Amino acid sequence: MAYQFIKLDLADGLATLTLNREPLNVLNIAMMKEINQALDSLMGQGVKVLLVKAEGKAFSAGVDVGEHLGDQVGEMIEVFHGIFRRMDALDCVSVASVQGAALGGGCELAVYCDLVVASHKAKLGQPEIMVGVFPPIAALVFPRQIGYKKALELILTGDTIGAAEALTLGLVNQVVAPEELFAATDKLVGKLLKLSGLVLRLSKKAILKGLKEKDPEDALKKIEKVYLKELMPTHDAEEGLRAFLDKRPPVWQEK
Repeated sequence: MAYQFIKLDLADGLATLTLNREPLNVLNIAMMKEINQALDSLMGQGVKVLLVKAEGKAFSAGVDVGEHLGDQVGEMIEVFHGIFRRMDALDCVSVASVQGAALGGGCELAVYCDLVVASHKAKLGQPEIMVGVFPPIAALVFPRQIGYKKALELILTGDTIGAAEALTLGLVNQVVAPEELFAATDKLVGKLLKLSGLVLRLSKKAILKGLKEKDPEDALKKIEKVYLKELMPTHDAEEGLRAFLDKRPPVWQEK
């Protein structure tokens, strides 16, 4: 399918979704609908890693402010939040590669990804408070990723932070020189693609189940259940362990 505002490539388990509405990749409803269509098209296609990146000087300056007004706001929220619901439903590891500003909805899209590689020129922030609204996705994920007080500070002040501070807070995983961003992203994605996509998914599932429980014992029980009931009966778990003992590379079958 041809898209106007994005690009989509799928090869060897890697789906690459590129924001392509330069210069700032402002997310309007039309563009977000394309993202949702792209994510829908990936369902059931054996995606192991979803890479989200962008053309131009900014990753994304956020959602179109004009589409927050009047009758459009309901559709805007539905379409925008549909991106994250589809990312969850796709059930794979997601990686964001952030070369420049990731603000508002652009920041939410980047940090919602499981792993984030950023240029040291990248800036992240949620400035919505300055125009009289708040960021729902950031309200969901920031407290889980960086803790209540810092989440509240960033959302209530609308401050923009640099990549180095984002790394310290845990919003991004790596910060590299701009000219090294492609190579660093490619290296990380390459590591993931060598692994079993099934085991990656179950590992992520176990972590998320553990996070939902306040009591450590309850969390461990949920993680143990995924390990014993879902992971260990798989071919890939058996194959990985036997390959190690046999001193040979594993051959994953994604089952």
